[in-house]
Amino acid sequence: MGQPASPFKPAAISLPLPKLQKYIYMVQNTSNKSSENTDSLLCAITLSLAATHWLPLLFRSLAGNSCFSTMKRRAHMDGDVTITGFFPLNTFVIDHSNSHVSSQEEHTPFVFKNYQFVLALAFAIEEINKNPDFLSNWTLGFDVYDVQFRDWTMLKNPFIWFYGKYKIPNYSCMRDSRSIAVLTGPLGFTSQKIGTLLGLYRFPQLSFGPFSHALSDHHKFPALYQMAPKDTSIAKAMVSLLLHFNWNWVGLLNLEDENGLWSLAELKEEMAKNRVCVAYELEISSQSISHVLQSMAVYNDINKSSANVHLIHGDNDSLIPLIVFIEQLLIKGKVCIMNSQWDFTMKRKYFMVGSLHIPLIFLHHHKDVSGFSDFVKAVNPSKYPEDIFLARIWFLSFNCSNPQSDCVTWDNCPHDASLGWLPGRVFDMTMSGHSYNIYNAVYAVAKALHEMLLHQTELQIMGNRKGTTLSPAQLLHFLKNIQFHNSVGQHVILDEKKKLEPDYDILNIWNFPEGLELEVRVGKFSPNALHGNQLFLSEDMVEWAIGNSETPRSVCSEPCGPGFRKSPQEGKAACCFNCTPCPQNEIANMTEMEHCVKCADHQYANTQRNQCLLRDESFLAFGDPLGMALTCMALCFSVLTAVVLGIFVKHQDTAIVKANNRTLSYILLISLIFCFLCSLLFIGRPNTVTCILQQITFGLVFTVAVSTVLAKTVIVVLAFKSISPGRTMRGLLVSGAPNLIIPICTLIQVTLCGLWLRTSPPFVDTDAHSEHGHIIILCNKGSLTAFYCVLGYLGSLALVSFTVAFLARNLPDTFNEAKFLTFSMLVFCSVWLTFLPVYHSAKGKVMVAVEVFSILASGAGLLGCIFVPKCYNILLMPNRNSLHGFREKRQHSRKN
Repeated sequence: MGQPASPFKPAAISLPLPKLQKYIYMVQNTSNKSSENTDSLLCAITLSLAATHWLPLLFRSLAGNSCFSTMKRRAHMDGDVTITGFFPLNTFVIDHSNSHVSSQEEHTPFVFKNYQFVLALAFAIEEINKNPDFLSNWTLGFDVYDVQFRDWTMLKNPFIWFYGKYKIPNYSCMRDSRSIAVLTGPLGFTSQKIGTLLGLYRFPQLSFGPFSHALSDHHKFPALYQMAPKDTSIAKAMVSLLLHFNWNWVGLLNLEDENGLWSLAELKEEMAKNRVCVAYELEISSQSISHVLQSMAVYNDINKSSANVHLIHGDNDSLIPLIVFIEQLLIKGKVCIMNSQWDFTMKRKYFMVGSLHIPLIFLHHHKDVSGFSDFVKAVNPSKYPEDIFLARIWFLSFNCSNPQSDCVTWDNCPHDASLGWLPGRVFDMTMSGHSYNIYNAVYAVAKALHEMLLHQTELQIMGNRKGTTLSPAQLLHFLKNIQFHNSVGQHVILDEKKKLEPDYDILNIWNFPEGLELEVRVGKFSPNALHGNQLFLSEDMVEWAIGNSETPRSVCSEPCGPGFRKSPQEGKAACCFNCTPCPQNEIANMTEMEHCVKCADHQYANTQRNQCLLRDESFLAFGDPLGMALTCMALCFSVLTAVVLGIFVKHQDTAIVKANNRTLSYILLISLIFCFLCSLLFIGRPNTVTCILQQITFGLVFTVAVSTVLAKTVIVVLAFKSISPGRTMRGLLVSGAPNLIIPICTLIQVTLCGLWLRTSPPFVDTDAHSEHGHIIILCNKGSLTAFYCVLGYLGSLALVSFTVAFLARNLPDTFNEAKFLTFSMLVFCSVWLTFLPVYHSAKGKVMVAVEVFSILASGAGLLGCIFVPKCYNILLMPNRNSLHGFREKRQHSRKN
């Protein structure tokens, strides 16, 4: 027989016009937008109010069905002891036009999905009753009552069950009650209200809803145990998902209750730890729709926000008004990350548009309980004749009504009808998380009851007691320490302090093509796994917005790429920043870097500022064009000086050579050769030896050269002064005292160089800043003071020599070289005075080249000014290089 069509049609909703006008007035005063937006708001208000008074779930109205009034409003299965369940199986719609509440009870829409709670309870009890190792000869049964959402009707059925039909507090008329424990949930405030009553009598209560911190207070709820694991890792799980997709700019929507505040604090702490920022924060009250309407005043801010991801924390039913609000007012493409399995698939047909948002839902991971689906398929009203809720499902789903009667006629139902015929969007055949907690709760009660029976049996044997009495207060003592492994191998612990951190499944809703509405597990979060392996996600299985295959982005500022660092924007969250290029010689080789990293001294940053490259060594090498030119100049001047020395040696007996103190000329020429050659120490890769020899050799050989020039100048002066009367000048000249100038001046320079080497000698150094991409290898002077002392001493000698020679320039004599000495010292001083500013403004090997050029130029000045004229006379004017020629010239001048 085929599957019958099920005509689901929503019942009419009756809303008081004054209340609707009040909400419209509220929104009109909080919105300054266009009329088009106002119309959208009014539409959303109407739908939100409808969702609040009439939950957007698949149900059918039973108006006009009076036959059900003859049945007890419960689901019952007989047993020696029973477990009572208070489940929200009906939603209660208040008709303000009817003041008779009793008549309104016939208009209670039935919540199909919640009936699985009853089936989970029945399934677990039947498993236990079939197990011979449990409870000996005792059997379990159950009683299930509906519990309303509203405060004033919530305790109605618990009062009737606990105190009897007369509802007299502190007096129980149900002496034959065999109930041993109570199951409540899934809403926390339902368990809280009933728990206040049960706690007075220490009646065991097990809550199967989400773990609530409000219910953890054992002073207020001494008899209450929570079956759900603690969500100690939900904040870490949600933030891990944000980090996986690089979402760091999110909105927070949270319930304004104790649980919400607790989870919000943990979530904010975890977000701050991982640098995820809050774009906006919206707290929703679970008590009144007016809070949702007030939040409409800020919906424009939510839509204008660049945050495309919302973290929504709360239980399923409390946030139904918020579902409507999000569905109707938020713009397309938002991602909603939730900790509760909302009924997205079951509400869409009741709204004008389908879901525009992408839900990613975190649920506690649990394995499928074997046999549950088969059990659900086999359930029918004949199997459970005392279950009014199952009878309602059959009546509403399988057209079981009699046309001549308002009562249910089972003969009109398909004989093979099954809950498996219902669409998945209406009734889920797989065990939900809440049903799984009910399953574990029943086994926990059975385990505790089993231990209590064994304990009483032992007492009977030891004390010869007769009979076994079971009381809820006794059971409470045994429940405290219950822990066991259930049929799927999960460790169940009732003690909150010992509960293990749960794993989470990540669900995504597939709705393409439209109407598929399939819940798909796309990932898992395991808090006990190794760091980095806690989150597993199949991105290719996630269905984003229809028509968009790319992962949505949710950032305040686009990530800074390599080569840039983050600069905070003043007055904004840490996730809002500007991207600033890295400074010179600093890099950022990754995205989202807050600080650039400086390259090492032997490296430099490339143009993109994202990589450090090795610097090329730079120094004045012999192979460089500049080095080759200076080397050639030094060698040429050295050879030229040696040639001049050879000429002087060859013509050592001539008048010019002898008249200008032949020995001093030899010393000066030899020192000039060393001056030119010492410049080669500055060329090539520096090392410790060459760095020391550079400055010491330069200082000493130039001291010898300049002091020799000074000695020659002094001798010229003494030679002319010795002609005058008196023996003093002649005695100094004959004694050779001027020749002592050279060793004395040299000794002073040796002393200065010795102090230099002792205090702070030159050493090999590097300069990584003067030339981009190069590291300059150079000789550090060590002590600049010592260097300038050596150079200053040379300058002083040159200045004295220049002064003495300048004073003796006009002394009459054919062989007087005072003029040449004056010009040589003038060139020498000019070169080194020019050297100082140029040297300090140059960088790298150019600075070395300047020093080498100054050495060569000053040496060439001495050679050219002093010896070139003499060589000219010796080689080209030999008649001037003899005493006879000098006398003939003098006589010829007198005749004229």
